[in-house]
Amino acid sequence: MKKLIFVLMSAALVFAIVSCSGELRAKDGDNIKAHYTGHFEDGTEFASSYGHDPVEFAIGSSTFIPGFEIAFIGMAPGDRKSVTVPPMEGYGDLHSELIATVPKTIFPDTLPLDSGLYLEMQRPDGTPFNVVITNVMEDSVTVDANHPLAGKTLVFDIELIEIVK
Repeated sequence: MKKLIFVLMSAALVFAIVSCSGELRAKDGDNIKAHYTGHFEDGTEFASSYGHDPVEFAIGSSTFIPGFEIAFIGMAPGDRKSVTVPPMEGYGDLHSELIATVPKTIFPDTLPLDSGLYLEMQRPDGTPFNVVITNVMEDSVTVDANHPLAGKTLVFDIELIEIVK
């Protein structure tokens, strides 16, 4: 006999079929080992754990994005599936207030300013934050402090390796 369990987490409805036959299934709070491949909707891969040790984390610990972690709920060791994670369950929406155009003069003359260059900058209080240069113009540079995956729908192919007890 199987029963359907609904888990409501961060405004995303996730469901899992849980076997009543005694088969061990992952639940919130479990420590697990897993493999994954992350790609965009067009199939372009951006990350993978294959070829490395499996990732190990507790489901619900916020080690990874919410949509990734809760996808393991209800899986048994050896199970594989694909899950689509919208921005609100991933790295959030793109925020225009985190994009700024600044004068070139704030950068050292020796720094080669190119689009795609990641830099660490500092807030007025000295707190560091990361930006990427998105545009270089004659007298100014556009920098973006959004997470590189913000605003993107992500697809993960996941495999539960082990529920660590």
